[in-house]
Amino acid sequence: MYSIKDLTPRDYQKEIFENTKNKSTLVCLPTGTGKTINLILLAVHRLNAIKDSKIAVVSPTKPLNAQHVETFNIYTTIPREEIALVTGAIKPEDRVEQYQKKIIIATPQTLKEDISNNRFSFKNFSLLTIDEAHRAVGNYAYNFLAGKYMQESSSPLILALTASPGGTKAKIEEIKSNLHIEAVEIRTEDNIEEFIQKKETKWLEVELTPELKQIQSLLKSAFRSRADDLKKIGFTKPVSLVTKKDLIILQQQLRKNLSQKNPSTFYGISLTALLIKIDYALELLETQGLLPIQEFWNKLEKEETKAAKSIFKMEEIQNAISLTSSLISKNIKHPKLYMLRGIIKKELEQDPEAKFIVFANYRNTIEEILNFLSIENEIKVTKLIGQKSGLTQKQQIETIESFSEGRFNVLIGTSIIEEGLDVKGGADLAIFYDIVPSEIRAIQRKGRVGRTQTGKIIFLVTNNTREQGYRWSSYNKEKTMKKTLQVMQKETQSKLIS
Repeated sequence: MYSIKDLTPRDYQKEIFENTKNKSTLVCLPTGTGKTINLILLAVHRLNAIKDSKIAVVSPTKPLNAQHVETFNIYTTIPREEIALVTGAIKPEDRVEQYQKKIIIATPQTLKEDISNNRFSFKNFSLLTIDEAHRAVGNYAYNFLAGKYMQESSSPLILALTASPGGTKAKIEEIKSNLHIEAVEIRTEDNIEEFIQKKETKWLEVELTPELKQIQSLLKSAFRSRADDLKKIGFTKPVSLVTKKDLIILQQQLRKNLSQKNPSTFYGISLTALLIKIDYALELLETQGLLPIQEFWNKLEKEETKAAKSIFKMEEIQNAISLTSSLISKNIKHPKLYMLRGIIKKELEQDPEAKFIVFANYRNTIEEILNFLSIENEIKVTKLIGQKSGLTQKQQIETIESFSEGRFNVLIGTSIIEEGLDVKGGADLAIFYDIVPSEIRAIQRKGRVGRTQTGKIIFLVTNNTREQGYRWSSYNKEKTMKKTLQVMQKETQSKLIS
């Protein structure tokens, strides 16, 4: 018999555990309130209740999975040799050997591949836990795994965990359907207020420099001149109101008509592609800086598409590229960089032991921030990026450990930091270098601070740009999500009472 050790579950964790014993359940808890505790409570229960059964845990990244292994080690009597950490980095024949163990903790893509190649089966598994369950939309591997598990397991039970299931009831219902969920357990910040650390939030606006505004003006002029041509394909929305979303939808509609081989359709697809690229360049300039936009121009120059070739023929674009190179040679930076450095230095003056997490969307922005901050002796900065961007999973785990242990005081990262990672000792301050319009990503980012003590969050916003729209988009979606969860919570409680 296995047991829980060195752990006293909170009342709401006990309630959730009791309610998840017999029904596949989606558990929604605010970040930092111990969703993983419900995983180990239920895992130990299922292993003891169903003889010779096994447990599978899936989450998107190896660093997150490594933390799950550690949680089992710390809080259960399950021997370490009975827990397998499985990733695609392990040879297939070695993975088969790992699958003989009691608890399989894996990335979903790896399990999906091994099921497809008859190297893995859910036959004897009594629990499948799906972490970061908000990913279970579209064709994500979670959906395939949940379906296979329900087919193959003789005693199926699914536990799905997330802090941010999505902004609408339709999105949450899609997740429930894809993961074969029968019940929902929701606790909002209001329900468990005594366990939530306070977070101070600030929005700081920066103004583009006159030099960057020159490039902005050139790009806007280029966009307007070609957006006027949308009228030729029947798109009548005023140019000043045309958004990237409009262009993507229009392009998708045009692609559906490709079989008709109408010249205006081909023209429209090329035109929308051109406008999307100019709009992207404008976004990089406004939210990131000169180096990211220069890298974009270099990459675009290698493209053989008609849209790319047309862009480089535009006088405004040629002038924008020339000005970008000139400003980089003069070491002109986006004002966010100076504000970021100032914030960190001021905080370190007040508390030399302070730690910071900086979120940025783009790898080349992260490199620029890293180089810019490294000049300062008191700032010890490191980065956490995905495998595709150059860090192995082993290096990712080592980076998190180094930051947790205090060898670095600033951790810069992309979306890999956002999901689930518990940085020991926490971070005192999270800085959003750029703004994400997604409520899910915003919630995940904010969850990286204030896990064990009061935390601060600072958002850097470029004034009079799309970032201000992103700010309110994210805020409104998050507000809608919380209302949706509260309604679903009341519905669930009503069903339990009846």
